[in-house]
Amino acid sequence: MVTEGLLYVLSQPRDGDEAEFHDWYDNEHGPARLSLPGVRQGHRYRAADGAAPAWLAWYVLDLEVLQTPEYRRLRERRSARERSVIAGLETFDRRVYALEDDRGAPAARPPSFLVARSMTVEPGEEAGFHAWYTQEHVPALHALPGWRRTRRYVLVDGRAPRFLALHEIDDPGVFETGAYRSATSTPWRAEVMRTVTASERRVFAHHGTFQAGGTLAGAAH
Repeated sequence: MVTEGLLYVLSQPRDGDEAEFHDWYDNEHGPARLSLPGVRQGHRYRAADGAAPAWLAWYVLDLEVLQTPEYRRLRERRSARERSVIAGLETFDRRVYALEDDRGAPAARPPSFLVARSMTVEPGEEAGFHAWYTQEHVPALHALPGWRRTRRYVLVDGRAPRFLALHEIDDPGVFETGAYRSATSTPWRAEVMRTVTASERRVFAHHGTFQAGGTLAGAAH
C-alpha cells in the first residue's frame, strides 16, 4: 500500500550567497527530485514571519520513493556544486512525515501562505491531542475566511516535534481577527496545550512551484 508522505526541508543560506543558492535549488536540486516517479509536487516558500530559516521546500510524494535506489543515488552521489552549496548553508534541516489526516479541498493553485504548526505531547496524551485537533480545532479554523486546507502528519525521520499540521490560508491577516482569537483560546485548547512538551510555529509565503519537467514557476528572486 502506498503511503502519502511529505519531504519538508528548511534551509538558510549565508549572507551574500542567495543567488547561488537559488540557482542551485531551482535548476538542479529541485528538478532532480521532481524527476523521480512518485514525487507528485514540489514547492518553495519563503518566511513570512521574519524568522529563520528563511526558506522552505516541501514535496508531496509516495513515502516509499525515499527508499528507492534512484533517490538514494541523488543523496549519495551529489554533484560538486551541490556539495559546495549545502556545506555553505547555515541551516539544512530535512524532515520526513507520513500523512495522517487531510481536511479541506485541494486548491487549483498552490496556497498563497502556509502555517506550519508542529507539536509533541506528553506520553499518554496523544489520543486527547488528536481528539481536540479533529473535533474542535480544525473545524473552528476552517470556519474562518480564507482557511482552505489542513493536512496533518507524523514525523518519520528528522529532529522536530512529532506532529505537524500544514495549514493552507489566503492571508495571514486572519490572525488579527476576533474569530481567530476565539478559535485559538478555548478551554479544551488550554487543557491540551498544558500537555505539549515541544512546539514550533512558522508562516511562509509562496515563492514558486516546480512544473512538469522541473521548471520552477512563480519565483522572483
